[in-house]
Amino acid sequence: MEGGAVKVLSVASECAPLVKTGGLADVAGALPGALAPLGVKMRTLLPGYPAVMGALGAPEVVADVGDALGTPARLMAATVAGLDLLVLDAPHFFARDGSIYLGPDGRDWSDNPERYAALCWIASELAQGRIGPWRPDLVHCHDWQAGLAPYYLRGSGVPTVMTVHNIAFHGLAPAARMAELRLDPIDYSPEGYEFFGRISALKAGLVWARKLTTVSPTYAVELMSPEFGMALDGVMRARRADLSGILNGIDTDTWNPATDPEIRGYKSASGKKHNRAALREELGLPEADGPLCVVVSRLTEQKGLDLLLAALPALLARGGQLALLGSGDGHLENAFQAAAAQDGVAVRIGYDEALAHRLIAGGDAILVPSRFEPCGLTQLYGLRYGTLPLVALTGGLADTIINASPAALARGVATGVQFHPVTAESLATALDRLCDLWEQPKVWAKLQKNAMSHPVGWENSALAYSALYEGLIA
Repeated sequence: MEGGAVKVLSVASECAPLVKTGGLADVAGALPGALAPLGVKMRTLLPGYPAVMGALGAPEVVADVGDALGTPARLMAATVAGLDLLVLDAPHFFARDGSIYLGPDGRDWSDNPERYAALCWIASELAQGRIGPWRPDLVHCHDWQAGLAPYYLRGSGVPTVMTVHNIAFHGLAPAARMAELRLDPIDYSPEGYEFFGRISALKAGLVWARKLTTVSPTYAVELMSPEFGMALDGVMRARRADLSGILNGIDTDTWNPATDPEIRGYKSASGKKHNRAALREELGLPEADGPLCVVVSRLTEQKGLDLLLAALPALLARGGQLALLGSGDGHLENAFQAAAAQDGVAVRIGYDEALAHRLIAGGDAILVPSRFEPCGLTQLYGLRYGTLPLVALTGGLADTIINASPAALARGVATGVQFHPVTAESLATALDRLCDLWEQPKVWAKLQKNAMSHPVGWENSALAYSALYEGLIA
């Protein structure tokens, strides 16, 4: 404790706005600010990728850590974008252009296990007071890249929290690398870090962390099932008493329809019409009788985009339109580009943050048909902007959207449309339901009002994390 504040070291492989490939970066970037008013002082340990090093300005050199890692390395400190950062400047591991995880051939860097083991080792040394003057009360680790930190801290008395953002990524390494990864062979077992004949950094974190969290209550339950647990469901069931699901929030300053510089601002859903007209003009879409549905997503089967292709005729038959922004699997990119030959379909392959804002502001509905979704953020952006989410009933999508069932409509609490099972037929039926709601302007307006008033910020999540931390150091 520092002047009454809980000191937390957050260990992450990415952090917005410095470096981002997915939702993990948003969480790592948002939590420190959300927790500060609750008396939590969080410092974030990041790898020294070129994008991170370039943002540091004139950082303080905390310590030379080359001896600890066997390669020239320094621990740097700086404040960037309101974030109190510690950065591991280890050029051998992190001074690489392009993707932070992938080499030029599109495959994982072969030394990814060693790269992130180095980050975890420095986290463990920091937490034990062996580097620099600052020592945290606990360590919060994110995904497999930080998974070895709880293992390195076993027996140290330092409390650890392990957050699973996506259990599909295990951080696997050959068993022969135990020595390089500073792993004790005695712990290479089904009860330890062994995973089907290999080392799993994620499993190490799940086994040795004091507390486990994931990013929605429903995903926490799903992870204990064979269907969603990715062969770690047994570990999750064994740790059931230590597992909690805490919903992510979004940055409500960046995502604010009243002040968003990328759009024509509005405070109520009636202001969306100007953005819809501008979006249609930008994308070359004609006026239409049905809703303009938008997708901002990676184009993968996990995200259910193959289902959307199959269900698309149901939307177009009702006079609806589709505007999609994303990139991913080549066959899905090609299929959506082919679909764009139809009237009422516009596709942009790639990612453009400004266009994402314009799509969400100009769309009437946002489609998130994921087969699994730990939390999801785009449906939260949709709520904030009065763009009704149509989502699969899974993970965080189940926790954040109130389905427009007859009962919810009667109570006046619905915020979107959910569908289950996650099939093309079920999605087509949900698109039909969406169009039915669209054709009832008063009902649609009430749904939009509910959506825009639904809390999507970090306040409730921060309270849950703060309580978790307090319980660990009490």
